[in-house]
Amino acid sequence: MIAATDMTGDRLSKFAGLLLVLVFHGALLYAAMSYKLIPPPQEAVTLFVNLINPPPPKKEEPLPEPPKPPPQKVKLVKPQPVTQPKPEPMLASNATVTSVLEAVAPTPPPEPIKQTALAPEPVVEAAPKPQVPVTLSSDLSVSCPQRSMPNYPAISKRTNEQGSVVLRVELDETGRIASARVATSSGHKRLDEAGLAAVKSWQCNPSTRNGVAVRAVALQPFDFILEGR
Repeated sequence: MIAATDMTGDRLSKFAGLLLVLVFHGALLYAAMSYKLIPPPQEAVTLFVNLINPPPPKKEEPLPEPPKPPPQKVKLVKPQPVTQPKPEPMLASNATVTSVLEAVAPTPPPEPIKQTALAPEPVVEAAPKPQVPVTLSSDLSVSCPQRSMPNYPAISKRTNEQGSVVLRVELDETGRIASARVATSSGHKRLDEAGLAAVKSWQCNPSTRNGVAVRAVALQPFDFILEGR
């Protein structure tokens, strides 16, 4: 019991000493702050910074020019005259004598100019002119043994359409119908078309000129008349 009590007393004494030290330091800190020895943390500290400009760059000094070479003296040398060797004298006995006839040779006669035969120009044959069709004096039906009469359109009969149509028909060299068109209309389109359809089926004899078959042109009329009306 006595030992335990001693240990407790030592701890209390140490704790009391530590507490006393802390109180003492706190009192010193408070006194320093009261007399403004230590600035409070709330006060801001302003720092002034002066920027120092860098020194200007040094100008590069121009390099010294290299020394010029000293001028060289040029010596003028006079050209020496060229001495040509004198021709050696020729002996009269060594020289060959030529006559005037041997020196001048006769010019040869000029060669005859060869004339090349020119090729004959090609003869361009004129294209044969197109033959003008022969105009038949009579109707086409006279030269066409195989022919059929046009059909009277039924609608034209009911509407009492009448009239005469004249067709211009052209035959080729064999007598076939080459073309046909209306030269004079009947006044009704159906009657004109009926006449054209009929004449295109005709077979005619070829027309001749000086014994040669030629094209021919003829007129063929058709009368469309309703009888008994």
